[in-house]
Amino acid sequence: MSERTHNNTSRREFLKSTGCLAAGSILAAGLTSRIYAGENNTIQVALIGCGGRGTGAADNALSVKSGPMKLVAMADVFENKLKSSYENLMKQHADKMDVPEGHRFLGFDGYQKAMDCLRPGDIAIFATPPAFRWVHFQYAIRKGLHVFMEKPVTVDGPTTKRMIQLAEQADQKNLKVGVGLMVRHCRGRQELLKRIQEGEIGDILMMRGYRMSGRSAAVGPKRPDMDELMYQIRSFHSWIWASGGVFSDYYIHQIDELSWMKGAWPVSAHALGGRQYRGDAVDQNFDNYAVEYTYPDGTKLFYQGRNVTGCQNGFNSFVHGTKGSAVVSTSGHTPGRVRTYQTHLMEGVEPIWRYPQPEKSPYQLEWDDLVEAIRNDRPYNEAKRGAEASLVTSMGRMAAHTGQTITYEQILNCPHEFAPNVDKFTTGYPAPLQPNAKGEYPQPQPGIITNQEYKEFA
Repeated sequence: MSERTHNNTSRREFLKSTGCLAAGSILAAGLTSRIYAGENNTIQVALIGCGGRGTGAADNALSVKSGPMKLVAMADVFENKLKSSYENLMKQHADKMDVPEGHRFLGFDGYQKAMDCLRPGDIAIFATPPAFRWVHFQYAIRKGLHVFMEKPVTVDGPTTKRMIQLAEQADQKNLKVGVGLMVRHCRGRQELLKRIQEGEIGDILMMRGYRMSGRSAAVGPKRPDMDELMYQIRSFHSWIWASGGVFSDYYIHQIDELSWMKGAWPVSAHALGGRQYRGDAVDQNFDNYAVEYTYPDGTKLFYQGRNVTGCQNGFNSFVHGTKGSAVVSTSGHTPGRVRTYQTHLMEGVEPIWRYPQPEKSPYQLEWDDLVEAIRNDRPYNEAKRGAEASLVTSMGRMAAHTGQTITYEQILNCPHEFAPNVDKFTTGYPAPLQPNAKGEYPQPQPGIITNQEYKEFA
């Protein structure tokens, strides 16, 4: 897509293509999914990636009330994670667990074995580091499986293009795809979007987002007896190739929810950031990020992220309009406690409107919505929108890491693929990042390395 075409995309078209239940056209000739229309039809689920987020997603899947659900297979590359996840899920959902030892798979090919336990029309959960997302999605499409995948779904331009192509293939097979940008399923935020569209706070002037907390995502040096690839996968938040780093994995939610409120994706970003003294911590992240995103009409989103102990913390999102303002996030993803004001002063002032409390968790709502679409055969494919949200998040990260203004077209067409052989990984395979003789890893160097985020050592 050219910048001109991107800029000319209408608000209506954007909202149609990026709404909570957005999907592309369904080609009946490619239909492979089973139809679940009654209480007697059990949807089987496979969990690929058994860390905390994967276990949480499986818990939400098994908590859906619209019909019977059963977990039948699990896979991970770490035995302790698989064991812990299985035990925790058994405590909560023993009657919905049918995962014998022979359906608990270890290794890089475990995702295939787990999905092979499913029937066409069942659901595969992808909660591994996002570097593996396109590989797993490709296999799920081949098997005719519906998918729930965690965010981000891509970390660079080449994999974003690949994911968008796969999203189209999923549409052709009438497969339903959910992406873990769960705030779009928050009923309060959906109502807030409607109110903003109807002009309650006027035309949007600017938006602000903050996620500031203590130190995170840094890991100690690798022990001599540890495999390099497994070391990096276990500490995936530390490495841009594996997760997009803290910027992509943590900040994507607010960048996505504010772009949703705006009804557009940003077309460019410029940013700054840096690293504080970190002792023996090893990672590729900056501790501070400040990004200015620009939308097609010139509107700005100012985003600030920080991971530094001892500083003021914050986790919130705001929209400012010509007639007032809105709170999109209060102190995290849930509860949203969204509200609107007639002023830009939000403390000590009564709001125009606030969403009533308590509110249902969007982590559960995204699963309720996905399964409802499967059982009633309604269009539902969030993969393309998830890829676009991941791309514009990467755009801000690249702007900070290079010290340059980065456009949507530049990040989309940047040829630097961080892990080009991720589909070939096996035990003992060389890690995408290799340290030098001093044990140092490639780092972003703003103003020095300007055409990509870092350069691997020769």
